[in-house]
Amino acid sequence: MDEPTTLKQSQRDESDPQIRNPQSAIRNFSRRGFLERMGAGVHASALAYLLQREFSSANTPLLAAEAETADRPRRVFDTRPRSPHFSPKAASVIHLFMNGGPSQMDLFDPKPELDRNHGKSYFDKIAGEVEFTDAAGALMRSPFKFAKHGEMGMTVSEVLPHLATQVDKIAFLRGMYTANLTHEPALYMIHSGRMLPGLPTLGAWVTYGLGSENQNLPAYVVLDDPLGLPINLTQNWQAGFLPPVYQGTRFRSTGSPVLNLKPDFEEPDAITSLERDLVATLDRLHRNQRSGQPQLDARISSYRLAARMQMAASDALDISQETQATQQLYGLDNPTTESYGRRCLIARRLVERGVRFVQLFISGQIWDTHGDIAASLKSACDRTDKPIAGLLTDLKQRGLLDSTLIMWGGEFGRLPIAQLPPDKDERKAGRDHNKNAMCTWLAGGGVKGGTVLGATDEIGLKAVEDRVSVTDFHATMLHLLGLDYRRLFYPRNGLDEKLTGVEEPRVIDEILA
Repeated sequence: MDEPTTLKQSQRDESDPQIRNPQSAIRNFSRRGFLERMGAGVHASALAYLLQREFSSANTPLLAAEAETADRPRRVFDTRPRSPHFSPKAASVIHLFMNGGPSQMDLFDPKPELDRNHGKSYFDKIAGEVEFTDAAGALMRSPFKFAKHGEMGMTVSEVLPHLATQVDKIAFLRGMYTANLTHEPALYMIHSGRMLPGLPTLGAWVTYGLGSENQNLPAYVVLDDPLGLPINLTQNWQAGFLPPVYQGTRFRSTGSPVLNLKPDFEEPDAITSLERDLVATLDRLHRNQRSGQPQLDARISSYRLAARMQMAASDALDISQETQATQQLYGLDNPTTESYGRRCLIARRLVERGVRFVQLFISGQIWDTHGDIAASLKSACDRTDKPIAGLLTDLKQRGLLDSTLIMWGGEFGRLPIAQLPPDKDERKAGRDHNKNAMCTWLAGGGVKGGTVLGATDEIGLKAVEDRVSVTDFHATMLHLLGLDYRRLFYPRNGLDEKLTGVEEPRVIDEILA
């Protein structure tokens, strides 16, 4: 074969004065020459970028800079399972959120000083900590009796008789506190780590970090109350600035779990498969022309998930498969406990199937006991006590409790003084909000049961021993899931955003098994 007319690379290099003399190359390097030489690099970079977008859909990094490292999170956002930072104690979370702020001194933290000083004025000492100052009354004892339970003699109120049988599985945090005594900002704080709207919530952070073991169900499921949404509505389970694929998915506890889940008419499986393959191809072509659109990615992902869910979701929520004894364990045979019990049972079925994060809410804020606390707090307990005890029992007997972290609590606690109604009738008194003391408990996945950590002062006004902040609580949850709060971040506006913000929390080692 004849030698090509163009010079070989080595011949070109030897004949090029700029290559033989680098100093000359620098002196003679014109603007036009710079642009000519850069052109090939720009084209190559553009080609690599386009190829990277195609490779990214398979989660395969093409460019070294795109590979995930401990210091640089990925750019492919999905819910496929991912390795934790270290060996986890828990694989999933069930968050039993008690909207409104449960009263710690009426449930888990009895105060004999309130009995002794019932009716004594105290408002002048805590005026700055009271939200409804015009209704503030004197110190008020609890209307309920307490007893010790379990091997460690843990104190629980008489209005939680079923939970009292489970205390050996539970770690109580009596020294917890928060930063705001108003519902909305306190809810933002407990769910997203800061008192601001629009931030990612706990389930979004967890699924961003770990994905989910079951790709036929959402990674983050919300079981809200059929009677109505909680305060702050859907902001309690939003993705915030994280890609929308990590937002909580609401499941209905009765009927079809998701609206429009079933097709309008049946068709052969082969036709359905061809349709889905065609739609997937069109989606991929459409997305590849519109990079950097997380809303689009999330919508495509949700459509695909909806197709996979048609069988999986209906099966997960079909509690008719459970024995009568199991249904009674959750209180499904009682109108008072049926609704919450159904959702607790569904939560167990979801984590059993590999769902990462399940959150249960109550309508409105039933634990916001401003008035007639003797009746209102008992009502809240009546609705939730047996279902929660049933959940703990069921998880234990199925071997799921060790891998499932259960979290119980509200956004803040209550004050030791009475909140009086307009007619000042002390028999109808309740309690106002308290940001300085609250009681939360954890069970399961890596938690040391039969533990009480922290203490409040003699009247339950503020946490004084082994204090636990909301940020400490979040860091501990992540730790139990095998996530380092310092390494779980999302780059945004030049900052590495974290669930724990800029604070340096502590993991609550005292309650770890």
